[in-house]
Amino acid sequence: MAKITPLREAVASLVHDGDTVALEGFTHLIPHAAGHEIIRQGRRDLTLVRMTPDLIYDQMIGMGCAAKLIFSWGGNPGVGSLHRFRDAVEQGWPHRLETEEHSHAGMANAYVAGASNLPFALLRGYTGSDLPKVNPNIRFVECPFTGEKLAAIPSVRPDVTVIHAQKADRRGNVLLWGILGVQKEAVLAAKRSIITVEEIVDDLEAPPNACVLPYWAVSAVCPVPGGAYPSYAQGYSERDNRFYKAWDPIARSRETFQDWMQRHVLDTDDFAGFRRVLAESMKEVA
Repeated sequence: MAKITPLREAVASLVHDGDTVALEGFTHLIPHAAGHEIIRQGRRDLTLVRMTPDLIYDQMIGMGCAAKLIFSWGGNPGVGSLHRFRDAVEQGWPHRLETEEHSHAGMANAYVAGASNLPFALLRGYTGSDLPKVNPNIRFVECPFTGEKLAAIPSVRPDVTVIHAQKADRRGNVLLWGILGVQKEAVLAAKRSIITVEEIVDDLEAPPNACVLPYWAVSAVCPVPGGAYPSYAQGYSERDNRFYKAWDPIARSRETFQDWMQRHVLDTDDFAGFRRVLAESMKEVA
């Protein structure tokens, strides 16, 4: 049953050291505020899962939260590499990071299998790819009906899934719209879930066939307006492309990264504090 609660309390009670944690959102509705709160609370040894890990995972990896990353494509969209992710893989800083790479189709099917309470996913894929050579969890089976060779991968069943959405009502039913990735499947596959939302309303006024996550499938709903920044929330905020470009030089060196994270995340109480300090620092460099 969904509990409407501050983000700090939700992370403290639902995200534990050693958990498998998925923070999903595909370009749109990326849960940056929740990622920052996990960093503030010093979680360690997490197995992070995500399609297209971008800036928030670069920050979490660089701050030492992750022991393993299960993913499909990682990068700073439209800009280039994730320097903290790369440093962890190549140099083991701040510590060694184990990786398990899949295709987007593989990850999407793995979430669907997890939401369906199945042990693995089947798909036509990975033919001609080198990924099976480096990922022993990509295997091939023969269809018992046609003899066709199909790829099989373990389902993704996180301990905790975290997403950002537009609205929730006072019972904890959640409405999200616009470009959706695998948020619904990631929540339904997880043991626990945290959903940050732009606002709490009396009535969702959901249109027919809208994506609504029912209150009985959600653990915690946390009001965090703007909690997807610098990604966007359709109907509420636009993507801040300047931040994605600005992140590249910040993340290139360990020292500038650590200074930035200390000032903007560790020394702030919450996401509103982060946005306030960020506005100050952006004025300084303007």
